[in-house]
Amino acid sequence: MDLSENKAEETAKTNRRIKTSGDIEVSTYLEIAKEIGGERPAAAREVVGSEERQAIVVIDFGSQYSMLITRRIRECQVYCEMVSYDAPWEKIAPLKPKGFILSGGPASVYQPGAPLAPAYIYESHLPVLGICYGMQVITKQLGGRVAPGAKQEYGHAILHLSDVNSPLFAGLEDSSPVWMSHGDRIEEMPPGFTALAYTENSPVAVMGNDQGIFGLQFHPEVAHTPQGKTILENFVYRICGCQGNWTMGNFITESLSRIKEQVGSGKVICALSGGVDSAVVATLIYRAIGDQLTCIYVNNGLLRREEVERTFKVFRENLGMKIVYVDATERFLDRLKGVVDPEVKRKVIGEEFIKVFEEEANKIGRVDFLAQGTLYPDVIESASSGSTASAKIKTHHNVGGLPAKMKLQLIEPLRYLFKDEVRQVGSELGMPEEMVWRQPFPGPGLAIRIIGEVTAEKLEILRSADFIMMNEIKKAQLYRQVWQSFAVLTDVKSVGVMGDYRTYSYLLALRAVTSEDAMTADWARLPYDFLARVSSRIVNEVPGVNRVVYDITSKPPSTIEWE
Repeated sequence: MDLSENKAEETAKTNRRIKTSGDIEVSTYLEIAKEIGGERPAAAREVVGSEERQAIVVIDFGSQYSMLITRRIRECQVYCEMVSYDAPWEKIAPLKPKGFILSGGPASVYQPGAPLAPAYIYESHLPVLGICYGMQVITKQLGGRVAPGAKQEYGHAILHLSDVNSPLFAGLEDSSPVWMSHGDRIEEMPPGFTALAYTENSPVAVMGNDQGIFGLQFHPEVAHTPQGKTILENFVYRICGCQGNWTMGNFITESLSRIKEQVGSGKVICALSGGVDSAVVATLIYRAIGDQLTCIYVNNGLLRREEVERTFKVFRENLGMKIVYVDATERFLDRLKGVVDPEVKRKVIGEEFIKVFEEEANKIGRVDFLAQGTLYPDVIESASSGSTASAKIKTHHNVGGLPAKMKLQLIEPLRYLFKDEVRQVGSELGMPEEMVWRQPFPGPGLAIRIIGEVTAEKLEILRSADFIMMNEIKKAQLYRQVWQSFAVLTDVKSVGVMGDYRTYSYLLALRAVTSEDAMTADWARLPYDFLARVSSRIVNEVPGVNRVVYDITSKPPSTIEWE
């Protein structure tokens, strides 16, 4: 599509270097426009029904909603990954992206050192969608102007469409509610862009051009923007040309092929914990390589009551693979003596796990790989997206808790999946519901549900209380309604009275949350009668506890686990 003479004159002004985070020389915007024309980029023109995986890449500028964008795109059955704004092209190229989404972020683009998009975003000739700060990045880098807004805009706003024919708005109603969270505004759009929608405080709430580059001042990824998913679907389907062919069935097929190629004739040991993550990993690998896999179940002494017996029963009846049992209770408890800091706990447990696995591998013979049930949230919280704009939350024992030098190579087929996606994979594999819907249990086990030093005495107190909590949850038919439910033994003691005697015993906390993927969570509104019953049972049946509280904090600001 040719630009008008006026627009051409404006665009000519952009025949200069686009200011990027690395100040890299890139094609001028006019050259990009000529190459793309009015058609979708060549990378977006695929034969309908192609089974080749299509991907959208989210460029993270540190927004609290960045991971939510990734989830929403995956809900469109299009694969999506999030990377840092300073990630090199070499990291992204293997994904063969069909489009980019620039996330929001806490910075202002006019501030010195503000993070900007790398040159390859524009050089790729692929569609781009900027959200909030991402829209402002596009504006600054392509020749527009961003300034502090006279009025900040947080919360609900009404979006009015200026161009109802934009492919971004297909199926969208005019005057629809959106969620705003910004203090800056677009003062002048880049050459070639037009305003597509507005709100009362944002004359340019949506902007776009004829080459598939769009900006949204609001957040389409949050539930408070009811038609946000439609906008994202329009971007990935109508503008990027994705087919929506990323399903759990396709993921399984890809994974089996990738595992076979990676392992070859090698031998694999799998860290089997009893949870759905490691069970799905084990099932995938077993289907790919059969008896080249040996599962190792380590009793680290940090498990719940009856955990070992229940786990082995389910695995023996359903998986049919080789399982080696290792009782390493004493060595883990010895390593944890005097350890109080949660991060140190996780690292100690991670290191000891690897030592156990390597020892067992030596007994088996030549072993080349260690398989783990690492998930995307584990990776994100351990190292964020790798972005300097985001912060590490905590080290997960199977990510940052691993020793720097390992003899075994890692296989992590679920590394870029969320928990609910893992459960979908488990169902596709025909695994029993008891395994697929088991509540998450942390790799470090009860060690991070005991505040302070871990001792055999504290473990027995916590096991008893946790057993009561889980028993009552199941009796009340609440197990599938909550994401996780458990007890936490604090390091606090308080005065109580039982009969005619004074007690000075531990304060125990109960925790139950609802969630979709563990990235965010809300405290579960459990019935008062239920909480009263659990509390009464614990203080009467568990020696060492005389006070019970219920944690009513969401994530954020808290994490689900206490440590």
